[in-house]
Amino acid sequence: MSDALPASASPGGFLLRNPDFRLFCVARFLSGLAYQMQAVAVGWFVYDLTHSALALGLVGLASFAPAILGALVTGHVADTYDRRLIAAGAYALIALCAAALATLALSARAPVWPVYALMVVIGSGRAFAFPATQALMPTLMPREQFGTAIAWNSSIWQSASVSGPALGGLLYALGPGVVFGIAAICFGLAALALAGIRPRETAAPSRGPVSWSTLLAGLTYIRSQPVVLGAITLDLAAVLLGGATALLPIFAQEVLHVGPLGLGLLRSMPAAGAVATAVILAQRPLVRRAGPRLLGAVAVFGIATIGFGLSTSLPLSMACLFVTGAADMVSVYVRQSLVQGETPDAMRGRVAAVNTVFIGASNELGEFESGTLAALIGAAPAVVVGGIGTVLVAMLWTRLFPALRRRDRLLA
Repeated sequence: MSDALPASASPGGFLLRNPDFRLFCVARFLSGLAYQMQAVAVGWFVYDLTHSALALGLVGLASFAPAILGALVTGHVADTYDRRLIAAGAYALIALCAAALATLALSARAPVWPVYALMVVIGSGRAFAFPATQALMPTLMPREQFGTAIAWNSSIWQSASVSGPALGGLLYALGPGVVFGIAAICFGLAALALAGIRPRETAAPSRGPVSWSTLLAGLTYIRSQPVVLGAITLDLAAVLLGGATALLPIFAQEVLHVGPLGLGLLRSMPAAGAVATAVILAQRPLVRRAGPRLLGAVAVFGIATIGFGLSTSLPLSMACLFVTGAADMVSVYVRQSLVQGETPDAMRGRVAAVNTVFIGASNELGEFESGTLAALIGAAPAVVVGGIGTVLVAMLWTRLFPALRRRDRLLA
């Protein structure tokens, strides 16, 4: 079947009629649902065991370390072997780790160190899964459909991110083992869905001798593209400073005085904002003023983060988190369109691996930064300081990356 888009077909309808893209979206939803459920359960479980903000930060560090340590290898693997099977195998490994967390949670007096060990293995699985899936998606549709596909893909992922935390918080009332067990099932089903995608000639790997040049090709490419480099590092700096996700258990318990269900609602709000924005972008893709809109969205993210840090009201806190998710969705949309649309297929895995490190740094490493700063000055002041830093970063990047500020069209 030709990949050409029929003139009378809508972009969204064409993509949803693509069986491989449907399987890809199923895998994204199930894995996203499982990630978010597991994140709620791990955060609450670790805080129950330790009552320590630093311990929550260490969870993020344990998840992120494998991505940065193995970035060169995971990207090369994604460009050398079958991306479907790499991602499927990685999610199967993560499913086994989730099952191990369920077993640990059923123990009468569980120590915290096995949780960190399992999060390292889970982080290793994600380090292989993310570059493979990011590099796989552009091979499933024509190039002109990248923007719409990214919006659909992000909408599906964020929809799972909305329902996952709330469902995880609700199920946590039955015990963390229940949450981890259901997450294991979802990860396993995601692996099966990815394995069912048909291999394509256009996605065939190119194998050659391994050298430092081939391993570093992704980083070299990004450094040579100032717009891509600016977009990726902007997201890194902004979310590294402004991320408050790791501290939500503290806000839920000590500031807003809500339980696990309230924590799930708080974690759902950024994803809810992202879904609403992704739906709009799927119907009305960004075409012009991509760079200025990206920089403006990051500034809005920082302002909303400051509002969350100052809030003592659950509705206001939820609204601020909703805005952070909406603003972050614009960043994701622009960044992923640039990375996936302008990178040659033979290098997509390596570029995606570098991008994964930046994403991980802005999320998991951001959690470590937030936890450490909160341990020193308190949770609310740490969030406010981070939000201020994010606004300053958006202003600074307009000067450091003029090509990004001037970027008009999303895909050149």
